[in-house]
Amino acid sequence: MDSAIINDPLRPSPSPKKHQPKQQKLDGGDVHGESNHSRIEERLGIIQRDFYPPEMSNERCERYHKGELPRPFDLLESTIKDTAQDRQKIKVGESVVHWFKRDLRVYDNKALSFASKKAKEGGVPLICMFIVSPQDYQAHMTSAPRVDFELRTLEVLQRDLGEMGVPLYMATIENRKEIPGHILEKCEEWGAKHVYCNIEYEVDESRRETKLTKMCLEKGINFTAVHDDVVIPPGALTTGAGNQYSVYSPWYRAWAKHIHEHPHLLNEADPISPNPATTKQTFPHLFNLPIPTTPPNKLLTGTDRKRLTSLWPAGEHEAQDRLQRFLATKITKYKETRNLPAANSTSLLSVHFSSGTLAARTAIRAARDSNTTSKLDGGNPGITGWISELAWRDFYKHVLAHWPYVCMSKAFKYEYSSIRWSYDESAFQRWCDGQTGFPIVDAAMRQLRSMAYMHNRCRMIVGSFLAKDLLIDWRMGEKFFMEHLIDGDFGSNNGGWGFSASTGVDPQPYFRIFNPFLQSEKFDPEGSYIRKWVPELEGVEGKAVHDPYHRGAGGEAERRGYPRPMVEHAVARKRALEVYKEGLGRGTANLGGGVHN
Repeated sequence: MDSAIINDPLRPSPSPKKHQPKQQKLDGGDVHGESNHSRIEERLGIIQRDFYPPEMSNERCERYHKGELPRPFDLLESTIKDTAQDRQKIKVGESVVHWFKRDLRVYDNKALSFASKKAKEGGVPLICMFIVSPQDYQAHMTSAPRVDFELRTLEVLQRDLGEMGVPLYMATIENRKEIPGHILEKCEEWGAKHVYCNIEYEVDESRRETKLTKMCLEKGINFTAVHDDVVIPPGALTTGAGNQYSVYSPWYRAWAKHIHEHPHLLNEADPISPNPATTKQTFPHLFNLPIPTTPPNKLLTGTDRKRLTSLWPAGEHEAQDRLQRFLATKITKYKETRNLPAANSTSLLSVHFSSGTLAARTAIRAARDSNTTSKLDGGNPGITGWISELAWRDFYKHVLAHWPYVCMSKAFKYEYSSIRWSYDESAFQRWCDGQTGFPIVDAAMRQLRSMAYMHNRCRMIVGSFLAKDLLIDWRMGEKFFMEHLIDGDFGSNNGGWGFSASTGVDPQPYFRIFNPFLQSEKFDPEGSYIRKWVPELEGVEGKAVHDPYHRGAGGEAERRGYPRPMVEHAVARKRALEVYKEGLGRGTANLGGGVHN
């Protein structure tokens, strides 16, 4: 990954070699044969056989699509409903537990609020816990910067809870399958009969929460998982025909209408209460515990950690400060400037939403209250534009809950699996290193390497370039982003890559292909973003900075070591159209027709 220009500070160290599991059934389905195609995907880590079965077949995706297979989220919801009566009979024990996951905040946290209320009703202490799972980090491709951000946030969280006499128990569980058992063990040790957590909507997490609901009930413990990460739970919005929306625009109209009709969805969760004064005497060993150490495969160098700590201060207080600064100085102009990467006009709150140091509900409520109307889709266009962008988080989580195969390395448009993707590792490396010869693409990739972050418009540009110009399997880009972004969120990342590769929920056809040069001229007209991140071109004047080798600045670019474009866009575009058309024809033939949008 090294180059003469860029160091690679954000790549996690390789994980230790694990035992390769025997071929197994996929999600309860048939065993798939080991094709050369699947072996490539497994070698490149697209399919992680350390944790998951081989790639799911299109036929099985079709069954999920038609509702013929039970969705993990639906099973969680039915389990919650079916056990509700028995769980409600359980009386408060000697303590109540809240399990923190991606909700690392005290303010406006629903499950934490419910746990505190239950503890207060019983006159017992509230105990909070956070489990570090190195295998979950690896299985979910969590970046080293993100792990570092979470661990730094735990310091803030422990201090804030401690001021109210609430302990934060933290532990590292090496084997991810042992986490439910560990939670049960601690509940029994602490005499807890109630455990609360906020729901996560990905497949692994839905299944784990379903399992915990049942396991805990068998032990006389009420495990309660509640909706908090989304404003409107998956399944609550359906089309006139009763189907899940797969297109954002009509979904957003339904989303805004539903909130207007149910304004309590944006209400702040009740604040938590201080623990009884005797808590430190009862559970002295749970206070002031050391923050867990970083797993070896997620370590940052000291220099990288110092830089990222400065760029991304951790904790909910920083999140609230950033939110208020954005509302006071930038939001009204957001619609006009949000696509300009050099404008510094976005909120930079994505890491706080993805780690849960700020609830989307909190931000939407604050934005609404700063508007001239209570309507989410009215008033100042900057405010409504930002709220609409936050709504995408809900949308993508609704998508992954309803079409769970997107969590299993399959595209939403699974018929596109027949596209003959390239796995040219040399070409992929140039994309990763920001050495493509397309200045806007290279600037964006270098921003990612330095900041563990990339502007959203640039994410679309580099995604389209990888999937369309280079025809490289979009899942390689999806994986690379998750392994490097500090704000990596599976639903949003997967949805964004589906958009860029035309394999996702976006209704536009596959022949929408971004021209990187035109995108650069439109959204970085002065070339400021390019010159900041591609120092080889900082001396190139005028429009030539967007395409130096074709606009008279090739000599300067070559002297400074900037590469020539690795492909000719017009030729690459034509090739992409041919390959997509061919692949789609094969994919729909395998399914007996029709593209499913």
